[in-house]
Amino acid sequence: MKTLSDAPSEPSESLLKRRLRRFRGLRRGYYSFLILVTAYLLSFGLPFVMGRQALVVHYDSQWYFPAFRSYFYNTFGIGNRGLYLAKTFEQTDAEGKRVLGQADYAALKKQFAKQDNGNFVLMPLIPFGPNQQSLDQKGNPPYPPSWQHWLGTDDRGRDILVRLAYGFRISISFALVVTGISYMVGIAVGATLGYYGRWVDMLGLRFVEIWGSIPFLYTVIILASLLPRTFGLLAGILATFGWMGITYYIRGEVYRERSKDYVAAAIAVGEGHTSIIFRHILPNSLTPVISFAPFAIVANITSLVALDFLGYGLPPPTPSWGELIGQGKENIRDWHLVVFPLVAMFLTLQLIVFIGEAVREALDPKTYSRLR
Repeated sequence: MKTLSDAPSEPSESLLKRRLRRFRGLRRGYYSFLILVTAYLLSFGLPFVMGRQALVVHYDSQWYFPAFRSYFYNTFGIGNRGLYLAKTFEQTDAEGKRVLGQADYAALKKQFAKQDNGNFVLMPLIPFGPNQQSLDQKGNPPYPPSWQHWLGTDDRGRDILVRLAYGFRISISFALVVTGISYMVGIAVGATLGYYGRWVDMLGLRFVEIWGSIPFLYTVIILASLLPRTFGLLAGILATFGWMGITYYIRGEVYRERSKDYVAAAIAVGEGHTSIIFRHILPNSLTPVISFAPFAIVANITSLVALDFLGYGLPPPTPSWGELIGQGKENIRDWHLVVFPLVAMFLTLQLIVFIGEAVREALDPKTYSRLR
């Protein structure tokens, strides 16, 4: 006769799986995560959707793929220098003279259409690059939205939709890099201070306090005026100031965890300090830090937009939301320069906030309390 104890027991679900299931159950945050991740991954294929380089050129019974390689200016039988270079670089023509140019496959497409001899050019859906000027309309830019430029152009005739899309990729990449560096440094420093304590903690905290007293904006202004502004420089500057908040979180968590029995057991069996910190304590201390990560990404995106708006961000002509917002301020009567950049920024930050709220709810320890 089988007893209740003989019944097969179901395998217990790990805490991580329960948290992931809880996160997927929070529809608003989960769908926001899918939308944001999908948009970010697709942004790396933007040159195939928005760009001035042709995808395919069929000329003289041969196929060319300018999206993947460069061609000399005389490849397609028309001697207009500079029309058919896939990049801006110097070449030498048949006479040995230096030629500097940039591709204009839209002009080549029109030329083939006039000839009507079977040659054709396949352009991206939106045939404009992020830094390409379109000055073929009446009047001076900025131009309002039209069938040619769906969201209009900026004050230099560049397509706003294209610059917003490329600016999205740059903003998210910048925020992820800064957040990643800040977290690595902050977690390492905070874990060291919290685990060793005593004079290590005392001296380390004094260093953090002194470093935190350095004015961030003045530092950026000074470095931006002395050094060439690049993606790496700005990311490094923000990361050097962004790790301190994470340090305080991790220090407090490690202080709490190191007094527990599993840490004493690890010490008793002879494990090293590094192993105890990174294999035992940190996995149990990262919950508040992970919950804070989406909001840190929001803060870093906002910081980049603010620096670009003030003129101390990424160098022109880099596609930038802050630069577009600055143009909106200078051209306040051109409503599309004000509305579209702010809407793009609002929607992106709102998606990240929804993700942050869902992560915080999924990691809430009270959800999995034994009392419930």
